[in-house]
This record gives sequence, C-alpha cells and structure tokens, in this order.
Amino acid sequence: MIRLDLALRLRDAGVRWTPARGDRFVVPHRGMDDEVFVLSDMTIEVHEFPTGPLIGFNGTVEWALDSIEKHEVVWLPREGQLRDLLAERFRRLEVDPDGYAVVVDGGGQERRTVDADVESAYARSLLGLLEVPTPGPTH
Repeated sequence: MIRLDLALRLRDAGVRWTPARGDRFVVPHRGMDDEVFVLSDMTIEVHEFPTGPLIGFNGTVEWALDSIEKHEVVWLPREGQLRDLLAERFRRLEVDPDGYAVVVDGGGQERRTVDADVESAYARSLLGLLEVPTPGPTH
C-alpha cells in the first residue's frame, strides 16, 4: 500500500479520484494518519449531494464522525488503479533485487522506477511523469 506522503503528492500533482466501492483512503491530520478506511456498500459509502460527494460512516459507534467531505480525505490507489493512471505510458513491471521496477515510456525513452513496495513503485513512476517540469523559453 502506498504511503500517505505519496498519496498526497499524487493528489497535489493533479490525480483526481472518483470514489468507488473497494477504494482505500485515510483521513489525514486528525491523529488517524495510519488508519486506512475502505469504501463499502454498508459501513462506509459515498453520498452524492448538490454540494459534492460526502463520505458517510454508517454505524460507527466507536468514532464520533458521521460523514466527511471528499476533499478532506486522501485516496490510496491500488496497484491496478495506478497502472490504469499510467495508461498507454506503462510498459511493464519487473522484479528487481530491490523490489519492483515499473517501466514507462518517458517521452521516447524508457524510464524505470524501483521501490520495495509494488504500489509505491507505480505511484513514484506516475509522479515522475506528472511532476516533470515543463521546459521554459530559451534565450
């Protein structure tokens, strides 16, 4: 599972989330950064309102929170979701002595990102594509 810092970087880099059943997320900066929640049909579900999506916590007596706005939580995408975000730029996943290597098309040449965790390797590879600075004018 990707770490919160990687998930925040993905969000800040422009990765958008449409909540769906089975998605994982955290509620950061409330003393629960290590608590991972999963959207389901019964316990935690998304309610659509004119003001935007609201994530409802049904029957959670141990937690004093009925609902929270989507922008207050951080999505932790799974391996397949990260691969889908890489889309046609994804080339392959390799086993590496240090973990896993995600190979993508980095604009005409292959770019390889290695991490001990497979989902983190995908996330870091995606960030490498999204956070590439745009070349400025030359003088």
